[in-house]
Amino acid sequence: MRRTALPARRRLCRRTLLAAPVALAAPQALAARSVTLGLTPVFLDSDIVLVRQIEGHISARLGRPVQVVKRRTYREVTSLLVAGQLDAAWICGYPFVQHRDALEILAVPLYRGEPLYRAYLIARQDRGAATLAELRGDLHAFSDPDSNSGFLVTSAMLAELGTAPGAFFTRSFFTYGHRNVIRAVAAGLAQSGSVDGYVWDVMADLEPALVGATRVVQASAPMGFPPFATSRQSDPGLARAIRDALLTMPETADGRDILATLRLDGFVTGSPGLFDGIAALSRRARAAG
Repeated sequence: MRRTALPARRRLCRRTLLAAPVALAAPQALAARSVTLGLTPVFLDSDIVLVRQIEGHISARLGRPVQVVKRRTYREVTSLLVAGQLDAAWICGYPFVQHRDALEILAVPLYRGEPLYRAYLIARQDRGAATLAELRGDLHAFSDPDSNSGFLVTSAMLAELGTAPGAFFTRSFFTYGHRNVIRAVAAGLAQSGSVDGYVWDVMADLEPALVGATRVVQASAPMGFPPFATSRQSDPGLARAIRDALLTMPETADGRDILATLRLDGFVTGSPGLFDGIAALSRRARAAG
């Protein structure tokens, strides 16, 4: 029986969010298949314009449609990436070290000239605390259980003090977003919080009244900046193309606009060694139970 080809427009409408494995796609479908790019909840997660700019830039460099996929938690995005259901994703360094055998780094952002950032412990502006030890008994806001700066760093620091979050803080909760941690502390919903230092710094510029209601109590040592990664199951050619699209952002007007919005200098090829410090924190926290 003769089959009638579906119009291109109809094919697009029937395409699922998570693309079928490349090996099962016909050559024509492969050429048109959307490249899926995952984003974990970040400080600009509600900025639709930025998401469209990212899709447009990478699409123009690849010559293929790009679709940004967002989820509420780090674990959801990481699971999709590890399973090969995303072509690439901007993840945290903690999920990367947890799944190092399954993932490959594509590129690492440059922030203030280095592929590094810090974790901050924050409290209300009028709080006199100067160390983590002085936050004992607080109602504390974490970002995500799989966040390095928003959970792991504080847990590892508490392990050095011979304790754990459940014993040290009166109560803690997850906000599922670094911006939300800042908001919780600023509004008095939490007495202190664990937050990405890059996010706090940039939000201080974008929303000074909000961030001005908080202060940094303690900063961590520099660690590898959250990387773009891909599954080792992914098509190597596509992975190289996505890497090139990130590395060449400073060379195009739209790429420079994206970097300016994100307050980043560009991207570099990163090595797994950048995240050895995070791996050490993970071992320390696990050893303490």
